[in-house]
Amino acid sequence: MSGHSKWNNIKRKKEKSDAQKGKIFTKIGREISVAVKQGGPDPSANSKLKEVISKAKSFNVPNDNIEKIIKKAASGSSEANCESFTYEGYGPGNVAFIVGILTDNRNRASSNIRMYFSKNGGNLGSPGCVSFMFDEKGVIVFEKDKIAEDDLLNAALDSGASDFQVEDESFVVITEKNNFDSVRNSLVSKGFDPFSSELSMIPQFYQKIESEEMKNKVLNFIDLLENDEDVQSVWSNYDFEEQ
Repeated sequence: MSGHSKWNNIKRKKEKSDAQKGKIFTKIGREISVAVKQGGPDPSANSKLKEVISKAKSFNVPNDNIEKIIKKAASGSSEANCESFTYEGYGPGNVAFIVGILTDNRNRASSNIRMYFSKNGGNLGSPGCVSFMFDEKGVIVFEKDKIAEDDLLNAALDSGASDFQVEDESFVVITEKNNFDSVRNSLVSKGFDPFSSELSMIPQFYQKIESEEMKNKVLNFIDLLENDEDVQSVWSNYDFEEQ
C-alpha cells in the first residue's frame, strides 16, 4: 500500500485512547464482561476472553482493573444483557465499512449508526453487502524498535503464521482464524511481547483515497463511529495515497 499503513489505525486508536481512557476502558470492560458470561472466567479455557484481555493490555488497562471486571462478571453483571452484531455499508469515498456493535440497547445503537452513515455521505446496507470483501484473520502487531525482524519472522513461521508484514513502525504477524491463539501463545512463550493482538476483518482489496479533503472525511467518520458508546470495532478498506 502507498502512503498508508494497513495497521496504522491500531496505533491511531492507541493514541486516541491515551486521551480518552475512560471511554475506552468502559468499552473494553463491557467486552470482557460479556466474554466471561459466554465462556467463563478462566482465559486458558476461554479463547475469547484471552483475546479481549490481550486487547485490554494493548490499551494499557491495568491488570487490577481487568481482574475486577472478570470477578464482577463471574458473580453476575448487567452486561450479560448486551448483544453483539454488525452493520455493513459504504462510507465517505465509497470506502467499505463493517461496524461491530456491543450494546444493551439495540434501538439506540441502530438509530445512531444509521444517522452516522446518512449524514456523512454513506449508505448503510444489508448484512453481507461488504463483508464478502473481507477475511477474518488474526492480527498480531509488534513494535518495530523492540524486536529483531529476522528473529520474529523465524519464530512466526515456526509457530504457523500465514503472513509477515513490515510496516513503518511495526511488524505484523497474520494468522488464520483457527490458529490465532496457538500462534500468539507460541510467540509469547518465545519472549515476543505483542503491542496488540486481535481477530480482525482484513480487506481483500483497498479503496484508494487520493484527496486530502476526502481523507479527512473518512478519518472524521471513523472517529465518529469509534466515539459511540455501543461501537466496539470499526473495519474498513481505505488506502490513502501519498500526497
